[in-house]
Amino acid sequence: MHATETLNEADRLMVVCNSCRYCEGLCAVFPAMEMRRAFTSGELRYFANLCHGCGACYDDCQFSPPHEFNVNVPKVLAQLRAESYAHYAWPRAFAPLFKRNGLAVSLIAALSVAAFIAGFIALTEPGALFAVHTGPGAFYKLMPHNIMVLIFGAAFLYALVAIAMGLREFWRDGGEAEGPDYARAGHDAVTLKYLDGGGAGCRDRDTPQPDNRRLYHHLTFYGFLLCFASTSVATLYHYLLGMQAPYPWYDLPVLLGTLGGIGLLIGPVGLFLEKAKRDPQTQDRALRGMDAAFLVMLFLTSLTGLALLVLRSTPAMGLLLALHLGVVFGLFVTMPYGKFVHGLYRYAALARYARERRTET
Repeated sequence: MHATETLNEADRLMVVCNSCRYCEGLCAVFPAMEMRRAFTSGELRYFANLCHGCGACYDDCQFSPPHEFNVNVPKVLAQLRAESYAHYAWPRAFAPLFKRNGLAVSLIAALSVAAFIAGFIALTEPGALFAVHTGPGAFYKLMPHNIMVLIFGAAFLYALVAIAMGLREFWRDGGEAEGPDYARAGHDAVTLKYLDGGGAGCRDRDTPQPDNRRLYHHLTFYGFLLCFASTSVATLYHYLLGMQAPYPWYDLPVLLGTLGGIGLLIGPVGLFLEKAKRDPQTQDRALRGMDAAFLVMLFLTSLTGLALLVLRSTPAMGLLLALHLGVVFGLFVTMPYGKFVHGLYRYAALARYARERRTET
């Protein structure tokens, strides 16, 4: 027996699937399953994070509902993925946040910090909030650069530590991979190889064609990377070259941030719409709430950032800066306890699968 009903159900399904093996050509989950005859809780969580939720096994399974065996691998593994995020959370006391990581939590955090920043500006420099500020250092007339770095650097550092500690616990359940395994996993993750099953396998030809999630995932992922690159370049500009933000529209931080922002506008909206079209029988409602919160926060980060870029030479700049920084802070502090972690755990699962394939052959 396992610690939760979801783990017990996942174990039951894997025993059935290991006896049938009809879906062994669909994705990475079933070959990984076939390397075992019994399943620990850590291995079941590994399968859950290896699953990309394409739904092909549900469509092809002769034992899926309404069959009495009630085999619904995508839904049960989606539920177990959500449980695994909480199981590996650090500090463990914050694990319940995964169950309550709705849109309201993220927005409350964002609006609270935005109100704090706006209040800080109003108290330290009355009238500055609605004044027009232009040229290098305009942002820092509202809030000193060192205070911005202290607040957001601490939030980002905390998120990194919390995520790293969770990943460490994940590896303790399965052992670490080696260099070639991480490279193989990187290729599979970047190309989203298993998003639609990963191969022809035994998928029914009458099943509808794969959706556009791959496109919107790429827009979201690379949009996020471009925004991170923009921030990194701006940091180098500030500390190495003595150049203060805001920068001209043609400068590298602005170009990178604009391209990334466009990706983060289109990608999350596309993912939300594509997920809404998927078969509800294979989805976990609780995970949908986590999805929505993360996608909305990414969208708002981009929207407020682009609005700040367009209106930074107007009286609206002060409020937009406070709002954008609040949304960014809300995104940072909820990252370790929301859907952001799924990409990292999935990458770790892919690396483990690459190691198992390599050592098996």
